Amino acid sequence: MFKLCIKSVSVIALVLTMFCVGQADTIYNEAVNGDLSNDGLNPTQINVSAGSNMIIGTTGAGTAPNTRDYFTISVPGNLRLVALIEQAGTQAGNLGFLGLQSGTQVTLPTNATTADGLLGWVHYPPATTDVNLLATMAIPALGSSGFTPPLGPGNYAFWLQDTSPGTFAYTFNIVLQPIPQIPEPATLGLTLVGLALLPLLRRRNN
Repeated sequence: MFKLCIKSVSVIALVLTMFCVGQADTIYNEAVNGDLSNDGLNPTQINVSAGSNMIIGTTGAGTAPNTRDYFTISVPGNLRLVALIEQAGTQAGNLGFLGLQSGTQVTLPTNATTADGLLGWVHYPPATTDVNLLATMAIPALGSSGFTPPLGPGNYAFWLQDTSPGTFAYTFNIVLQPIPQIPEPATLGLTLVGLALLPLLRRRNN
């Protein structure tokens, strides 16, 4: 029984280690990979993985016809989206906008007067420090449904735009982490018993 308890503790420790250790970035850079789509019904598919996923590009009226950037990601079944970070150095004009919709498309027209259909959205200012926007986006506003972070597995489409004159560089970091594994009741019970027996075993060895 003691060996089983130690094994259970080791499994839990492994899960916690996976949670804490960062993994390789998956980076999409418009300067390298090409312009992101400017069509919400045909967004660019970007592959993401556990850890940081940097999206680097430009927007603004000076980048016409690519004032808007659209992309979509698929969060795998064992991961969840825990943060959406505007990286320090991101530029914005008068109206930097980031929208999020469930699915593989952004179906709102560019002249929409409400956010009906979006999970959430945010107006982002220029960033001097890294800022996690996910909690702000989660609050229902102007018709968006809102959500409770983190976001689970599934498809998500993003809409980036800045209609201000000029060209503005941005970097957003989509952070994915493994979904915590809850031990089965029997395993958890064995673990607790093992931890309770440790002081007795130490006394016996002394």
